[in-house]
Amino acid sequence: MPSATAVPSKHAILSLYHSTLRVSNSFSSYNFRNYFLRRTRETFRSMQNTSDTAALSTQYAEAMKELAVLRRSAIVNQLYGGWRLAVEDDPAKKGVKSAEEETNGEEIIRERGPN
Repeated sequence: MPSATAVPSKHAILSLYHSTLRVSNSFSSYNFRNYFLRRTRETFRSMQNTSDTAALSTQYAEAMKELAVLRRSAIVNQLYGGWRLAVEDDPAKKGVKSAEEETNGEEIIRERGPN
C-alpha cells in the first residue's frame, strides 16, 4: 500500500528547520528559548540520520505540528515575558569595557584598604 504522505524534499525540511529556529529564537524567556533551540537541533539531526522514507515523512509531519504549537507558545510567552536574566545581558552591547580593555593591557594592582 503506497504511503498517503509524500516524502518531503530537502528544501522543505530546511525551510521547516529555519522556521522552527526563528520561532524558537522569538521566545522572550531565556530558558524556554534555549530549550527549544536545543530541541529543534536534536529533532532535525535525527531527521538527517533517518534513511527510511516513511519514518522521515512521519517525523516531518510531527515537526510541522510542533511548529504550530511553538508559534502559539511563543506569542503567549512574549505577552507575559518577565525580566531579562543576568546571563542574557551582553556587556558588549551596553558599551561596558572589560578590565583588560580599560587598562590597555597594563597590570592592575589592587591594595587592600583599612579594615
